[in-house]
Amino acid sequence: MAAEKGEKRKQNWKDRLRNKYRLVFMNDETLEERLTFRLSRLNVFVALGTLTILLIFLTSILITFTPLREYIPGYSSVGLQKKLYELTLKTDSIEKALIRKNLYLQNLRDVINGKDLSENKPVVRDTVRKYGDIRLKRSEDDSLMRADVESRAKYNLYKAESGETSVSGKGSIGGVLFFTPLKGVITNGFDPANKHYGVDIVAKQNEAIKSVLDGTVIFANWTLETGYVVAIQHSQNIVSIYKHNSAILTKAGDYVNAGEPVAIIGETGEYSTGPHLHFELWYEGKPVNPKDYISF
Repeated sequence: MAAEKGEKRKQNWKDRLRNKYRLVFMNDETLEERLTFRLSRLNVFVALGTLTILLIFLTSILITFTPLREYIPGYSSVGLQKKLYELTLKTDSIEKALIRKNLYLQNLRDVINGKDLSENKPVVRDTVRKYGDIRLKRSEDDSLMRADVESRAKYNLYKAESGETSVSGKGSIGGVLFFTPLKGVITNGFDPANKHYGVDIVAKQNEAIKSVLDGTVIFANWTLETGYVVAIQHSQNIVSIYKHNSAILTKAGDYVNAGEPVAIIGETGEYSTGPHLHFELWYEGKPVNPKDYISF
């Protein structure tokens, strides 16, 4: 009998949770029904639990990702660490300034009292940093930077103290190390008899054309016959000329380094038969064959 009563109580409890109730909103004057909801206790508990969890979740997000967390004990402000660092630096600077001022005043007292200033004074040491524990090690980035600087420096032109040029032999540029302006295939060589004072080089589209030496741009403009042209004056009366470019990356008066891009390969000008670079090298006012000094 007791077992039967217990089962009935359980069933009655479950049934009460699932029993349907009607929630009606009525007009107090006309008794007209405006809204009607069919609810059970179980549905109400589930809805309230879901709403509570959602509110807790939204509140946590609001506190975590907004400045509101600064008003909750235990959370530090956004700029607190920065202010603390700045205050530490100021305190250290004030401490050092105070030490220097005290030393200055002490020395001034010694001078007034006629004391010998050659006596050893206590040396104030910086105890903030332990410099003895520092171990210097060459990094990979440092090695790459050194290699890049050295590779650029070897293309510089210079004159010796005696006034002689750094090339091997008077009246020759055979000892000058030129930077290759463009890697490609030479389709037309140096032929002064036919007034072709340079070489034609074919390369990939939109390839950058680089300066062969350090120098100053003396011409960077458009011509009808050869399109966009760049001419650079270098040391030792050397001039390099780059023709038929599609674009110019510099202007007259600019100083460029060896290997620095000055133009983009193109096919501008009436004399152009396709995308290529017409490169000329002049020494002391005379054209020379670029293939004798540059490997393309």
